Amino acid sequence: MSIRAILTDIEGTTSSIAFVADTLFPYARARIDSFIAAHPAETAALLEGIDADTLKRWIDEDRKEPALKTLQGMIWAEGYRTGELVGHVYPDAAEALRRWHAAGLVLAVFSSGSVAAQKLIFGHSSAGDLTPLFSGWFDLSTGPKREAASYTKIAAALGFSPAEILFLSDVAAETEAATAAGLATRLIDREAGDSFAAIAP
Repeated sequence: MSIRAILTDIEGTTSSIAFVADTLFPYARARIDSFIAAHPAETAALLEGIDADTLKRWIDEDRKEPALKTLQGMIWAEGYRTGELVGHVYPDAAEALRRWHAAGLVLAVFSSGSVAAQKLIFGHSSAGDLTPLFSGWFDLSTGPKREAASYTKIAAALGFSPAEILFLSDVAAETEAATAAGLATRLIDREAGDSFAAIAP
């Protein structure tokens, strides 16, 4: 069965882990207190029972907490709007995404970052606005990235059989979960020199 859709991770796959760890996380951490104080109505329901110190600890631990991911996305949105932040996307990834889209493949994202954060990194990327290339955006509200059921849900949402979808990630546990759901997979090891240029679905 031929590949009709490509589902990609972001961190370590299309984009540098260092950008997320060394730029985005510290940017949000430094602005948590002031952002919550400036946006009480927007953050009250989201952060019910969660204080700023807990949020900072979660950032330090790289916890995949939905409330934290949503808040980070809101803080980053301001940074992208002001131009303080520019999303990192590897040149080979940007080129391949454009090539695949032009070839008629359906593109989608599955990342632990919120959908809003995903759209920010691709919408304000070093390669320009890449959001028009994508037809689907999935985050942890779909399910954990290391569980096969999440990929089954995504396949259904995209309208393809699992075997028609190629999933790209730098995390073996994620590609294993996708494989268990019936997706084709490709493990990306940027440190070993892997590139999107070599992927021809």
